[in-house]
Amino acid sequence: MFGQIYFRVLGIGCFLSMALLSSAQSKLDSLHHLNEVVVTARINKEVIPVQSLSGDKLEKLAAHSVADAIRYFSGVQIKDYGGIGGLKTVNIRSMGTNHVGVFYDGIELGNAQNGVIDLGRFSLDNMEAVTLYNGQKSAIFQPAKDFSSAGSIYLQSRTPVFREDRAYHVKATFKTGSFGVVNPSLLWEQKLSENVSASLSTEYMYTTGKYKFTYAVDGGYDTTAVRRNGDVNALRAEGGLYGKIKSGYWRTKAYFYNSERGYPGAVVRNRFSHEDRQWDTNFFFQSSFKKDFGDVYSLLLNAKYAYDYLHYLADPQKEEATMYVNNTYRQQEVYLSMVNRVTLFPFWDINISADYQWNKLNANLTDFPYPRRNTALVAAATSLHFERFKLQASVLGTFVNENVASDTTSAGNKMEFTPTVITSYKPFKNIDLSLRAFYKRIFRMPTLNDLYYTFIGNIKLKPEYTNQYNVGFTYQKLSSGTWLQALNVQLDAYYNEVENKIIATPTNNFFRWTMINMGLVKIKGVDVVLQGLW
Repeated sequence: MFGQIYFRVLGIGCFLSMALLSSAQSKLDSLHHLNEVVVTARINKEVIPVQSLSGDKLEKLAAHSVADAIRYFSGVQIKDYGGIGGLKTVNIRSMGTNHVGVFYDGIELGNAQNGVIDLGRFSLDNMEAVTLYNGQKSAIFQPAKDFSSAGSIYLQSRTPVFREDRAYHVKATFKTGSFGVVNPSLLWEQKLSENVSASLSTEYMYTTGKYKFTYAVDGGYDTTAVRRNGDVNALRAEGGLYGKIKSGYWRTKAYFYNSERGYPGAVVRNRFSHEDRQWDTNFFFQSSFKKDFGDVYSLLLNAKYAYDYLHYLADPQKEEATMYVNNTYRQQEVYLSMVNRVTLFPFWDINISADYQWNKLNANLTDFPYPRRNTALVAAATSLHFERFKLQASVLGTFVNENVASDTTSAGNKMEFTPTVITSYKPFKNIDLSLRAFYKRIFRMPTLNDLYYTFIGNIKLKPEYTNQYNVGFTYQKLSSGTWLQALNVQLDAYYNEVENKIIATPTNNFFRWTMINMGLVKIKGVDVVLQGLW
């Protein structure tokens, strides 16, 4: 509750922004964004329900992080654990955050430990587009990983675009606001040659996290207190190289994030402050290569290495905590992907994708099992696209091999095949109305925390299986000479079933929880999106 109050007050507080841009640079930026506006218009006509914010639309939001922008999408719930510096996760159609795939420049952001991606650490200063798909991307030319989520969020960072008379762009901003927020950032884009460019984006964010709040007790007293131990120190830096080749491209990116934050905790039994601290370090290096070999064959290669460090401290010497906690976690990930698309006829494409992912988790916990997970994914997909009718179908094979380095028994190996069918039909030739429907089945392995976390993990957990059903339509109308130039309406009704839903529940000891399979969860809902241009 207090974290939500903190965020909202910040949002309506005095938020200043100063941008150091020349007029020439502003024109260049607008040209760069114009290309993405065209892409967004095309995406909205695809067979899968999609919502997108890009270019100038993102800038006009005046939002701080990707999580703030996603709040504007229909069917999305953001869990905010502590205001501007707190953990922010996304939940699409009540499926849970573990069913949402988050992709950065086309490669998924992974967390085998708990399956949670903190969207609060991705700034909008270097972001070109944020797109949400229910189900999966409409294009079958994608890695096997892209077929494995119930919903997907794609984060597309800026790709440098230069005029002929310019070789670099520089953009510096400074933001401040309530609660001692200091947020400078710098973006540098450099043209190295006609076909190669580079970019560097850095950002620092600090806040005291202190604000006044009222605490009341029924039949007792009320008082005004100050929220403490909510400070955040965070540094983000990312650099990229971008290359153009004949009928394709290559790009490489390095990302670094480091933060220290306090956890103010809840007010329980008149305890108004807590001293828990957390340190995070996240790094990844990824590369992509794409090339079209004529009109028949296309190749996409992806590679990634990621390292994540987490340190959590609860010291009873600073507060009367129930126990001393000083835990560190280190996880590593290696990811490789190969995508092959063949165009058999102008109206018929097929795609074969093969991915490999290796995950390793270490910790300083007593009797920690040190789990290792090898995952192979193979996807076969086909697409038929005619003037008024589109059909896509795919089958994803998931093969999991898991082992532990201690005497603890592993969860064992898994092999599953899950299908997807997507269809779209335009009943009228002269009316921009499209009807769509899809069915998708998802297999999700329990996270390493679900299986092996001390006192909580349960190696007997069953994987989750999800069945998704969706029917809907998109209607678009363009007008001239009226105040409303364009109208876009999207409506989708959905029904989801989650088998073996994994939840945490207390045991006979309230302070010791465990992970269990709850059974069958049924989810029903309707998404409505209205877009207008005037």
